[in-house]
Amino acid sequence: MDVEEVKERAGPREFSPADDMPEEYRKAATRMIQFHANSEIMGAYLERPFVRQSPSLERKLAFSAKVQDEIGHGQLLYRAAESLGVKTRDEMLEELANGEGKFLNCFHYPMDSWHETPMIAFFVDGAAMRRQATLKKTSWEPYAHAMDKVCFEEGFHVKHGEHILAELAQGSKKDQEKLQEAFDEWWPRILQFFGPTDDKSTHHDFAADVGLKQMSNDELRNAFLNAYVPKARKYGLEIPEYPRIEENDDGTWKVREDDLDWDEFFTVAKNDYEGSHEQIGKRHDTQEAVEWVRDVLDDHEQRPMGGAGPAAAD
Repeated sequence: MDVEEVKERAGPREFSPADDMPEEYRKAATRMIQFHANSEIMGAYLERPFVRQSPSLERKLAFSAKVQDEIGHGQLLYRAAESLGVKTRDEMLEELANGEGKFLNCFHYPMDSWHETPMIAFFVDGAAMRRQATLKKTSWEPYAHAMDKVCFEEGFHVKHGEHILAELAQGSKKDQEKLQEAFDEWWPRILQFFGPTDDKSTHHDFAADVGLKQMSNDELRNAFLNAYVPKARKYGLEIPEYPRIEENDDGTWKVREDDLDWDEFFTVAKNDYEGSHEQIGKRHDTQEAVEWVRDVLDDHEQRPMGGAGPAAAD
């Protein structure tokens, strides 16, 4: 199958590992899914400390479940990417640990306080749901199947984040002030979550033509604004003065994209931001720390069937 035939046939869940896909499609889909998988893993690393730092047992359990879900999403997505035959799961994980794998901008920044947790668990996860819901109609069938499970679980994550947001918004004046401070800091990053503006996006056109993507970055960003500006205000958050958010005549919203710091965004995108080095370093250290587990599993798989195992007393 050549690229032109792929474009003609492109539709929801149209292609599978049984199809002879052109290299250009396989590489584009691998890049897109690997980026998504990396982001699930790095998002989990960002939130993992709050399993211990959460203020109640209920919150600790919720964060523990959420982190476990995100790691599971990463594994599903690596397998979907692996099915394209370009890279193995191990190669993609190695690239992530070595700083070669790319991931979403919001997961390059540290999250230090409890008041920041709804910025990820509600706003970023809400933005992710906007994108992921469209990917249930992506043309690579294994990716779409993974999205069925991912979207189901992300819906719970957003509710979890909204519950924390509501609790803090109804808390003390100090809680409300810290919540607003966190929102002021994270809001521009959240708006850049969807990637560069359409005129600067290098991969969108081909991905859209072959059915991998269903909406452009700007379309997703505007859809998010229309849903989440009212939700932010509902919980007493003031939209920061910059970047400027403007209301259209029909009641929808748009951001003045020139107000966003795109120089910082593209530095982050290259894994060259200070926070990038810290976050990737954590992943690298963890990768090394559990190397022995992978070695043991590999040895077990290579052991001949029927070989003598350890005695029960051992």
